[in-house]
Amino acid sequence: MTFLSKIFRFALFFLLAATVLICLLFGYWDKSVADLKPKYATTPSAFVEINGLNVHYRDEGNVNDSLPMVLIHGTGSSLHTFDQWAEMLKTQKRVVRMDLPAYGLTGPFLSRNYSMEHYTTFIEQFLAARGIQKCILGGNSLGGQIAWQFTIRKPEMVSKLILIDASGYPIQSKSTPIAFRLARTPVLNQIMKWITPRFMAKMSVENVYFDKTKVSAALIDRYFDLTLRAGNRQAFVDRLTTAQTSDNLPKIKTIQQPTLVLWGEQDLLIPVEHAHHWHADLPNDTLAILKNAGHVPMEESPKESLEPVLSFLKQK
Repeated sequence: MTFLSKIFRFALFFLLAATVLICLLFGYWDKSVADLKPKYATTPSAFVEINGLNVHYRDEGNVNDSLPMVLIHGTGSSLHTFDQWAEMLKTQKRVVRMDLPAYGLTGPFLSRNYSMEHYTTFIEQFLAARGIQKCILGGNSLGGQIAWQFTIRKPEMVSKLILIDASGYPIQSKSTPIAFRLARTPVLNQIMKWITPRFMAKMSVENVYFDKTKVSAALIDRYFDLTLRAGNRQAFVDRLTTAQTSDNLPKIKTIQQPTLVLWGEQDLLIPVEHAHHWHADLPNDTLAILKNAGHVPMEESPKESLEPVLSFLKQK
């Protein structure tokens, strides 16, 4: 046996051993909805069937509220991101939120179509399933983009609009969560569907927080567990590699609904400059900048971020 062949065999053995070790340490099987429900679908969670999807949602608060508040979470998140807002709002408002397809307990679109048009159609179908004809619509990040696109498509169904660090304009991020970067990288995005270490969830959550001390073990567990929901890792890759059109960007200036633009000043994913872009383009908006918050202010600083929302809701 030649020296080179020995080196090659050793290198191959080392590579296989390293692969096995990585799989053992960081490889995770999918988790079923049945396994996740006891922890993440406690009261008042419920499920509704929409086009073959068993959609996880929460509908709580004032049942006599004729203008419910509907909240939409962002990429990689779930309805739980609005837990503390809902707790504080439900004494006065009806608060409705759902796990978007691709995330949380809802799971992926059966068609694997993650276009904005498909998401806005889903919101319309969800609202119809809950008997909601008109609402105050709010969303964070991806949820914000779905919210304003829905408002353009169905203006008669939206009374007021709340955009929380919303996506839409071309983004030049100052920092991007590692999970986002991997999901957009060929080959690596196929590996992450099986090898998804918990520390990646931790790093990704910390990336969208300004105050890293608020990123608790329980918070990381929630993001990590729901990432492992059967089908969600493939859906995460599918959505982040779906090309999004900018056809509706010129229509932003036509949005007539009173709009609250709420932003974390320390947002590195969608920097605060975007808030001022929204403020310049929207004809009827209120701008609120939170100094010590990142990309998910309703989760990182729930009380502080809710104050401008409550003021906005009181405006006629």
